[in-house]
Amino acid sequence: MIIVPVKEGDNIERALKKFKRKFEKTGAVRELRARKNFEKPSVKKRQAKMKAIYVQHLQLQDEQ
Repeated sequence: MIIVPVKEGDNIERALKKFKRKFEKTGAVRELRARKNFEKPSVKKRQAKMKAIYVQHLQLQDEQ
């Protein structure tokens, strides 16, 4: 459970912003979207490999 303490006289908008930030950090929405559609382990592995290749390519471009 996410708890956001609100002091007397605090702005509700600021408390809501803190709540949203904490909720985003938990990764609940990301996990729900990932579970919505099953992805084979081989597909996950391939995507991770392609991402690593892409990141490495970007790093090489930055060095030059």
